[in-house]
Amino acid sequence: MPLRIETFSNVTGGSSFFKAVGHPLAAPKAAILMARLASFGPVAFYDPLGLLSGLAEFYDLSAIPVAGVFVQTVELVGTQVFGHAAQAVTDLPTSGARTVFVVAFDSQRCEGHIAHLIPKDVGVVSLDAMRVPEDMLNDPAHYLSKFNWATNFAWFRDEGGHHTRIVSANYWPRYGAKGTRLWACLFDQAGQPITEWTEPMPPTDGTVVIDSQQVRARLGLGEFCGTLFLHVIGAAGHDVVKYALDTYGDDDRVLSCTHDANAWPAERYAGLPAPRADERVLLWIQNSHPTPIPAGTVGLNLMGSDEVRTVAQEIAPFATLALDSRDLFPDARWPLQFEIQAGKHFVRPRYEVVSTNGRRRIAHANVERTDLKPDPKLAALTGNAIGKGHILPAPILPPDRWRTILLPTPMSTAQTELPVKAVVYDRDGRELVQHSFGNLKRSDSVALDVTALLGDRALPGGWGHVELLYDFDAGTMADGWLHALVRYEDEKTGHVAETSFGSHLFNMAMIYRDEPQSYHGRPPGLSTRLFLRLGTTPWDTMCHLVYPASTPWRAQSDTSLILVRRDGHEIARRKVAIACGGSLHWRYHEMFLEAERMAAGEHAYVLIRDTTCRLFGYHGCLAGDSAFSLDHMFGF
Repeated sequence: MPLRIETFSNVTGGSSFFKAVGHPLAAPKAAILMARLASFGPVAFYDPLGLLSGLAEFYDLSAIPVAGVFVQTVELVGTQVFGHAAQAVTDLPTSGARTVFVVAFDSQRCEGHIAHLIPKDVGVVSLDAMRVPEDMLNDPAHYLSKFNWATNFAWFRDEGGHHTRIVSANYWPRYGAKGTRLWACLFDQAGQPITEWTEPMPPTDGTVVIDSQQVRARLGLGEFCGTLFLHVIGAAGHDVVKYALDTYGDDDRVLSCTHDANAWPAERYAGLPAPRADERVLLWIQNSHPTPIPAGTVGLNLMGSDEVRTVAQEIAPFATLALDSRDLFPDARWPLQFEIQAGKHFVRPRYEVVSTNGRRRIAHANVERTDLKPDPKLAALTGNAIGKGHILPAPILPPDRWRTILLPTPMSTAQTELPVKAVVYDRDGRELVQHSFGNLKRSDSVALDVTALLGDRALPGGWGHVELLYDFDAGTMADGWLHALVRYEDEKTGHVAETSFGSHLFNMAMIYRDEPQSYHGRPPGLSTRLFLRLGTTPWDTMCHLVYPASTPWRAQSDTSLILVRRDGHEIARRKVAIACGGSLHWRYHEMFLEAERMAAGEHAYVLIRDTTCRLFGYHGCLAGDSAFSLDHMFGF
């Protein structure tokens, strides 16, 4: 059964309440509070803000003797709250309560409303007993302000010769933040905290790097594989903690990358591939709350099937479980794909594909929307007001080395049909070939070998890109939430990388349903600020920038590639022009001179900036001819 909590709304954004009551520093205080309430009952629960039911999802309140549940809103009187019929708060004096529990943070105002209703010998407590330290709050007067809760989860491993590295930038000062700090708490696989630490953030636009080997050496830790909880203190502008996550090994054949976990646990995720015959697919489930995930609660089903097979064991608070898809579906093989029944128990999960040849790669599933309905207007608007419409762009890496495979992935419970086509473009935006998938059923899993589709057609420069688009000649059901998984196979080494993502409207002056999307401020988003993390020595870094356009836009981009030292200081920049509808594939060691790279040093990054258009980017690392990684980039 899904947790009955609000985590994210596409109208209002992320919820802060579940973050506040589920914070690792709040959980021990909550245990003390619940014990106190159990000892000093009966307790009158005063729920003026409607938070009690959400609190009960995280903490066991059954030991607390209840004198009644009281509400302030007249319309709620008589409704069921926490298993009790809600009473008017004006009935509080006759409740016989020994303690009043005000289910609110910043409770002074709420307490003031009912002070005359509380007998003098009755104690009053509130959620303020669970507050994290005041110096961790950017806005202490408004505890649930989203800027107090810039948090996220990372899958973090250092064991068996396998390591992880988190890379981001201190982008909050450009939104007005001052004195930002990072609080981190590392949980082992069983959910027990191993260590915590606080450190200052680098100067504005400086690089944030957390390497598992360095953490382990600095803190004298043993091997671990679990969750790293991140809390940026002093955030401004937005509450999203974005990062790139590299996985690498003592064996140079182990190299992969993905990105931030998306801090709002969802009811479902999708885009989890079934393994090939020589693979296992491990879904890394990270319990994101201070309450266990009951046995039989979360699980998998094949896309388009109603048969859900669940995890038979309980998952402890903040624990991490590696679920082998073969344990639930031993016969499912690529290109079949799974839905993940998550029940809001964990953030967007990573999965790891382990091959019998010793190679590993990591990627993430995506949030599957449960609130969407088909948009009948899209078929009429596409080709007219919104041009090409929703575009999902992906690189075609140089085909003399890499094979590109595209798998459409349903990402909404309303997507019973998916009319889509793939169109291949060269670097200058010229269409080379297209392929219609037809009107795919939800249960269809059809992978397209884009390299084979390209055939003998030449790619000037050696690269291009493919766009997944709606094909309204095949069907008319669409909702704008178009997703796909793209897999890249190195034909020289057998190493594989994959990435998944969704479509957008790109580079058009008109706005339709908040698209073209803007990272900050109202749409349209018509500029670019992308973060390109650079590989550590001896890795090189590759980047593939795509200039998609739903309607005709500027003929060429005016793009700056800005090499930034880890302290935020600019070292060098290059100007590049990308054709509208085309792409650019480049490498760090070729774009910047050796002297510039030496001046930039370790943990530098490249800021991709363009004020004339919105680009979509991909980054990856190259360990010579041994391995590579690839994922889409993030912006801020």
